[in-house]
Order: sequence, then structure tokens, then C-alpha cells
Amino acid sequence: MDTGYFGITCFHVNSVVPIKRNKKRLLSTEDKAFNHRVSSERVLKEHVIGLIKRFKIVADRYCNRRKRFSLRFNLIAGICDYEQRT
Repeated sequence: MDTGYFGITCFHVNSVVPIKRNKKRLLSTEDKAFNHRVSSERVLKEHVIGLIKRFKIVADRYCNRRKRFSLRFNLIAGICDYEQRT
């Protein structure tokens, strides 16, 4: 997550949030390296979500049968996974 979700660590213990800079305290090199690792992991996940949204199954309202949603979503996820690996 980015720094906009700063209070989520109260609700989800396993969530990782980058370290914010204060007016009084600058970030150390270890903090900058940690923020870089967090952002590099986050951008990969956001790219996959964007790839799935291109198929419009989660970007728009799903108007087809609910029973087939999981089947279609799994097929789209498989296509996206295949596309990422090749």
C-alpha cells in the first residue's frame, strides 16, 4: 500500500506501509531502501490488477449470470498469467 493507507495497520497486522517523512525528521537510507522495496512489490501487483481490468470484468458492473462470474474471472486470470509468463 502507499502512504495514504497509514492507519490500516491497526486493522490488518500483516499489511506493509512505507515510512513517512516528518517535517522534523528526514528519512534515513535504510528507510528509503525499505520504501523502495515496498513500492517495487506494489507496482507489480497494480500492473496485474490493471491487466485484469482491461477485460472489464471488475472495472464495470457485471451484468451476466452470477454463477458464471467465477468461471469467467478464473479464465481471464489464466489468460493474464499466461500473458505475463510469455
